[in-house]
Amino acid sequence: MRIFILLSRIPYPLEKGDKLRAFHQIKELSRNNEIILCALNPVSHIDKQKAFSSLQPYCRSINFLDLPLYGRLVNVVRAFFSSLPLQSGYFYNYRAAGEIRRLIKEYKPDHIYCQLIRTAEYVKNIPVRKTIDYQDVFSYGMKRRIAKSNFFFRPFIKLEFNRLSNYEAHVFDLFDHHTIISVPDRDLIPHVDRHRIKVVLNGVDHEFFKPRQTRKKTDVVFTGNMAYPPNVDAACFLAKEIMPLVWKSNPEVTLLLAGASPDHRVTALKSDRVKVSGWMDDIREAYATSRVFIAPMRLGTGLQNKLLEAMAMKLPTITTALANNALNAVENVEILIGEDAPALAVHILNLLNDHDLCKLIAENGHQFVLHNYNWREATRQLEELIHSDPTL
Repeated sequence: MRIFILLSRIPYPLEKGDKLRAFHQIKELSRNNEIILCALNPVSHIDKQKAFSSLQPYCRSINFLDLPLYGRLVNVVRAFFSSLPLQSGYFYNYRAAGEIRRLIKEYKPDHIYCQLIRTAEYVKNIPVRKTIDYQDVFSYGMKRRIAKSNFFFRPFIKLEFNRLSNYEAHVFDLFDHHTIISVPDRDLIPHVDRHRIKVVLNGVDHEFFKPRQTRKKTDVVFTGNMAYPPNVDAACFLAKEIMPLVWKSNPEVTLLLAGASPDHRVTALKSDRVKVSGWMDDIREAYATSRVFIAPMRLGTGLQNKLLEAMAMKLPTITTALANNALNAVENVEILIGEDAPALAVHILNLLNDHDLCKLIAENGHQFVLHNYNWREATRQLEELIHSDPTL
């Protein structure tokens, strides 16, 4: 089958969850299908040649469509005065739309696979069978940010929440098939037929993320794209509320915040005991040289890839119920869960002080991810869906 894949970002480097998911799905789908890749590019600093080289083994055709800043700003304004979500306007470009139609006409794909609702406007009227990957529930992620936003931005976040909710329901009826990353996310989609959405999990590259015997340099680590609001919130929560409770018992404990594009609120957390790495050429170094991983997520939706990576590298892992709802690991067996700063601080101290507990959670977590999160198996389910008849 010839599959036209439309993405809102170039899926390389793999520092964001949507890029990671897209890259591995392209890789696995290419085993039995011909891939025509079309990726929008809203940034100017990406190394497109390196991205092209990384994707070339898996695609018959690779097309990167730049979205100029001026056009993005104009289209956000247009979206504001329409019913579209602002982020749909941000990623929509009339010239890119014409090129996408041209490519579809040229390659005549059997199926169109769109990642994220940001891309739906480009193909909604094209008479080819289509699948939309919601991935996360954008509307609910936005809803969780309302209470934590400042007074000035709160009306815009409320507006975006309402528009996203309406658009997620509207988009459902434009596509033949629908996928999402977890059952909790599926159940939040505001459509009466949401039960028809296929849950397609993420995986983890077990050959890449595997245990290492390395000298430990840091006690506690948190990783992720440090410009993403839920990660910024988690980093601040960790450094300002959780770690001070840890330091009361052990002032020597160190923290590493590792990940690309740290927001100014994250860089401000630097101290003698808190390191902010910024971009790392190999994020495995952050995991391998740390003793405990924590993801104290209070915002966002979807599956946290950082949890899969840490557990795959056999790090004892701590998170919140919000993040574990999608992961579905067994509490106190495969992962530790806390809902507030005191509980999370106690988990950190227990893992640092109790070698047997640390070993138990690390080993069980590793086995859990090894047996449940595999890119090939997850993408096989996506492939079966794409090949199936939507009328049955």
